[in-house]
Amino acid sequence: MKPLKKVISLLTLFIYTISFAQTEKPQTPKGPFKYIIEDVTFINKDADSITLAGTLTLPKNRKQPPVVILINGSGAHDRDCTMMAHKSFWVIADYLTNQGIAVLRYDERGTAKSEGDFSKATTFDLAKDVEAGINYLKSRTDIDSSKIGLIGHSEGGVIAPIVASTNPNVAYIIMLAGPGVNGQKILQSQSKKIAKLQGATDEGIAFNNELTTIAYQAMFSETEVEKQKTAIENALKEFKVKLETEDSPFKVYVNDYTINQLKTQLSNPWLQAFIKLDPKPYLEKTNCPILVLNGSKDVQVLPEINLPEIEKHLKTANNKDVTIKQLEGYNHLFQTAKTGLLNEYFTNEETFSPVVLKIMSDWINARF
Repeated sequence: MKPLKKVISLLTLFIYTISFAQTEKPQTPKGPFKYIIEDVTFINKDADSITLAGTLTLPKNRKQPPVVILINGSGAHDRDCTMMAHKSFWVIADYLTNQGIAVLRYDERGTAKSEGDFSKATTFDLAKDVEAGINYLKSRTDIDSSKIGLIGHSEGGVIAPIVASTNPNVAYIIMLAGPGVNGQKILQSQSKKIAKLQGATDEGIAFNNELTTIAYQAMFSETEVEKQKTAIENALKEFKVKLETEDSPFKVYVNDYTINQLKTQLSNPWLQAFIKLDPKPYLEKTNCPILVLNGSKDVQVLPEINLPEIEKHLKTANNKDVTIKQLEGYNHLFQTAKTGLLNEYFTNEETFSPVVLKIMSDWINARF
């Protein structure tokens, strides 16, 4: 039952922030560059006027180009989305700008050169940072402010429709491995998928699903953090008694360590908001052109669960320009993958598939 310990720890797998020095990857852009690179700052007046720092890249050969804001996935990322020596947002920005599309990418609040406290930020707070980026781009005279788009990866893929559903200044969005179901389903489905690929038994997977469901329900039963912790502890202790009464082989896994781990994880403001977050009401109000991409080997945001829901919600929105693609052979980071498991993120020399880069640029340039 060794895989079970891995399963229990997967509550925060959606946050993939491991980052350390490694050899530069082949796709990392190298100069001289054929476009303008400008370090910029902009202010989020809705968050104590914090200053966010980023980079705006502008094509030299196109006046008043369309522009896109890149929105990071879960965890504190810099403007390049640096992870395991990969710099996926720099790769995306470099490619799109060379195709005539301006790109704004920025350090998330409290990260690198941006102000603020990331540890207290929820998905909705991060959406306000995107709004600040839109306001900044509207002040520029060298881009077409009627053609501001959003590209969101993972959690960024739900932030994009959150913003687009209420902001008429968003001309288009691209969801890269974005959720179509609520956070609880995202976390539990990825936990099941990864555990299965790692050799966990069906019984072990079912146990972990029951364990986390009990913890989530206990958390939902209270609104104050300390009361939530107490509710989680009491619920899991009751579950432990049940397992002991049944002489379940999994009783050893509900112990003080497991209970404290879940209490700590579920007291995180971001995780609490994410578990409850349902993309449905935002997608149902998204009327701008939208491109939805998901890799077939994505084990974090499963295409078979999320793409049908996204399609359904966009039909409710009566959105007339929807393109949804499941791309064969790509993982959550849009790298060519064998299994899609997280260890491949480390070993893969590909940062972001050139095929997917072309799909995005062609889609944008066909419309703007």
